[in-house]
Amino acid sequence: MKVIRYYLMFLMLILVSSCDQEGELGYAGIYEDSFPPQPGDKYNEVEENPFVQVSEQAISTFSVDADGASYANVRRFIQQDNQLPPKFAVRTEELINYFNLDYDYSDASHPINLNGEVSLCPWNTSHKLIRIGIKGKPIPDAELPSSNFVFLIDVSGSMGSEDKLELLKSGFKNFVDQMKVTDKIAIVTYAGSAGVVLQSTTGQDKNIIKQAIESLGSGGSTAGAEGIITAYEIAQANFIDGGNNRIIVGTDGDFNVGISSQEELIALIEEKRDFGVFLTVLGVGRGNLNDGMLEQIANNGNGTYEYIDNIEQMRKVFIYEYNKFFTVAKDVKVQVEFNSDNVEAYRLIGYENRLLSEEDFEDDTEDAGEIGANQNITAIYEIIPIENINYRDVPTFQVDFRYKQPDSETSIPINLDIYDQGNDFSSSTDYMKFCSSVAAFSMLLTDSEYKGTSNYDEVLNWLDQVNLNDQHQFKSEFRELVVKAKDL
Repeated sequence: MKVIRYYLMFLMLILVSSCDQEGELGYAGIYEDSFPPQPGDKYNEVEENPFVQVSEQAISTFSVDADGASYANVRRFIQQDNQLPPKFAVRTEELINYFNLDYDYSDASHPINLNGEVSLCPWNTSHKLIRIGIKGKPIPDAELPSSNFVFLIDVSGSMGSEDKLELLKSGFKNFVDQMKVTDKIAIVTYAGSAGVVLQSTTGQDKNIIKQAIESLGSGGSTAGAEGIITAYEIAQANFIDGGNNRIIVGTDGDFNVGISSQEELIALIEEKRDFGVFLTVLGVGRGNLNDGMLEQIANNGNGTYEYIDNIEQMRKVFIYEYNKFFTVAKDVKVQVEFNSDNVEAYRLIGYENRLLSEEDFEDDTEDAGEIGANQNITAIYEIIPIENINYRDVPTFQVDFRYKQPDSETSIPINLDIYDQGNDFSSSTDYMKFCSSVAAFSMLLTDSEYKGTSNYDEVLNWLDQVNLNDQHQFKSEFRELVVKAKDL
């Protein structure tokens, strides 16, 4: 009996200690009890976009977001941890843009093509939905330019688990197999300080590159800023004019030596982004994932952010969608002007931390998102329509876009007018049905006040009406994720 009593006391001490520690953790934002964070993970708080009256502000402006990190992280919570994700881990635009939608690209006069549609809103039938689609120019493998890559790999002590450094090493070795002989890769690591493991090496020496990757081990503190500075120096020293120059960072974001605050790191990245070097940030692990910082580093550094939760995700990023490492348009901005004859109010679903002012749209010094080769970007608005018997005769909205060529600092405008054809949701495109299903799933996860009549069964029903290309089964996997989230 004494043994049992001591054992129970020991368990109680652990529980009390855990509660004390959790109370001290610096989470970004306040979580409801129904959305518990992973202890130590950090997310930036965002406030969901509200409805805006067209009579007060007819124009909505935002930067595109090509990231897919939030979806993979949400998947990890549901699949691996058997729990719903914390509220601020869910960024709707990243859930939608995780998926390849095979939008059409037929106008070679621009590196991006546009499409859009209007339909009834399935979770509030008195409202309508607007879908805006962007497609990046496809580039055949044989025509991809030569690349100058720098791998910047966190080898600090926090990276020691199998789901961090070892997962990255496996993926980076697969990445090497995609190299052409004219490509170059250098490897920079950082722990207590930054070090160059491999000087820039061509694709003729794949085995040497792989051996350098395999040799990596973890230990020490995390001097992330020093690693970033070193990586940019090497990228600039090996710069390929007219080529693809990119740093690929693999880390949990637990920077704790030197410059380490989010604001300071963003300022550092902003200094570097004008050198013509693009950025891919890969987040890994759980327990001390600084998701908020990694997303902002990518957003402010001509970059994209992906989260790696398993080896198949590494294949998606490094093999299936390798073309996305080749930017076809940068600083892509979207400005939507709603027609007051047709629209009373509108709400942009997602993109909360990508909003721009109206003046930012034509300001070529204002940073915005990038689009890679063959990549698709989608944005959805929910609108409150106005009773107008002639609604088909005038555009419901006009979309203006501005983008820059990867090696230019001057933006190029294009536009698209979208008319409401009176389609209900069932007669909308499969693109609309699928993206709306993902958006509704996101609103259910966050218990959005705008979720309307959405529920998991409805989302599954909408998904069952979709017939889109699913070569790698990611869309099928999403359906399974909805089923599991419903059970949780």
